Amino acid sequence: MKRWLFREPPAGSPPRGLARELSISPLLLDILWRRGLDSPEELDAYLSARLPDLVPPSRWPQFPQAAEVISKALLDGKKLAVWGDYDVDGITSSTLVLDVLEAHGLEALWHVPDRRSEGYGLNIPAIEELAAQGCGILLTVDCGISDMAAVARARELGMTVVISDHHLPPPELPPADAICNPRLGPEDDMPCPHLAGVGVAFFLMAALNGKLEAMSGKRMDMRQVLDLVALGTLADMVSLTGQNRILVKNGLLKIAEAKRPGLAELKGASGFSPVAALGAGQVVFNLAPRINAAGRLGSPTLAHDMLLTPSHDEAAKLAQTLTSLNDERRSEEDRIYKEALEQAEANPKRLGFVLYGKDWQGVIGIVASRIVEVYYRPVLILCSDGESLKGSGRSVPEFDLHAGLTRCADMLLGFGGHRQAAGLRIAPGRLDELRERFDAVIREELGEAPLTPSLKIDAEMPFSQASDFTVLKGLELLQPFGIGNPEPIFASLPLR
Repeated sequence: MKRWLFREPPAGSPPRGLARELSISPLLLDILWRRGLDSPEELDAYLSARLPDLVPPSRWPQFPQAAEVISKALLDGKKLAVWGDYDVDGITSSTLVLDVLEAHGLEALWHVPDRRSEGYGLNIPAIEELAAQGCGILLTVDCGISDMAAVARARELGMTVVISDHHLPPPELPPADAICNPRLGPEDDMPCPHLAGVGVAFFLMAALNGKLEAMSGKRMDMRQVLDLVALGTLADMVSLTGQNRILVKNGLLKIAEAKRPGLAELKGASGFSPVAALGAGQVVFNLAPRINAAGRLGSPTLAHDMLLTPSHDEAAKLAQTLTSLNDERRSEEDRIYKEALEQAEANPKRLGFVLYGKDWQGVIGIVASRIVEVYYRPVLILCSDGESLKGSGRSVPEFDLHAGLTRCADMLLGFGGHRQAAGLRIAPGRLDELRERFDAVIREELGEAPLTPSLKIDAEMPFSQASDFTVLKGLELLQPFGIGNPEPIFASLPLR
């Protein structure tokens, strides 16, 4: 059972005539007012989500400096290599960078690590290989903020290193030439601290786009890559508020246009018309898993190639391959979920689960999310990976998972992530110790009683309104729905 919580409106009520001024219904105004949008300016910005309201690159701390570092190195004749990640956010980020560089006639190297043989983030052997290929500038996207040794090695090899990442920065930062991270510095100085990795890459490349114009005589229309920004941002489950809302709402229009062959064919392979308008949920549950399947069960280069290719025939073949891998992923996910659920059921008194299976490879983050849905408790799921165990965690809103792992840091080989999602690595002999410590940290934070999930109700709505086309059409203005902007929930009372 869930606790029903009606959203409480802020003090006061909306100014009379504001709904008419904004051309929305009083019901829609009431919903937004209860969600904390309590000024005409905020309401107008939310409803319109206009591209001109994007914060210019010059107003993002760190970004102009990083663009200057890259452009100077490119003008000096250095070859750039972009290093991404194997999930949707990382793949769309590196594709975006390559698109912008290509628009200026620049060829670049790229590397997306293999999840099974290389793991997450930068690694020294692959950096040395890039150096052998002539890489003089290393640009990371969606990774790098914690990779001290690998960045130091890249600098030793003479590379200019620029890190663009959105993960929580550690106390000590890598020795890069420039770092772009919306979580660095005072929160009130950063226009949007919850950008996805692809959002960081977008604003950095927008800054670089202006600087490269002097060299190439061209200026790319950055709207062309908003399809990638929407796809990566939605897949990474960041808050769809502020700048993210503008990027995703306009990016979904680009996904509908499907001018990128890879996305057109991916939509077709997912059962949609190539030119269908998709909602956020359809992107998250249909397109994103196919791209993620490449990194989990195949090679992430498959998805990368699909998004980059100008050929519809090539894109169609790759989209079908990704669909087959996604079918395999679902089967493997169901097996691991069943085994993990049995372990959880055997330990009902735990307030936080640490579950382990030697061969639970590839989909442990998804399984962790499913266990959280069932038990409403923080979950870490681990599997064997060489001489250590690697894990993926998911949490509930009440518990900061990254902060919780920080309190266990002395027994971990490494960890990183966000408030509700994180990754970790641990020595095999400390698994039982982690189970005890993780549970104890949660009890200290949340108390001894299991949490009860809640359901936030936006408003009461009689059935007569629920079937009114005008009301339903008005609610579409709230899209796209996701973290930070949930689909509204209504109650009809009393009912028998």
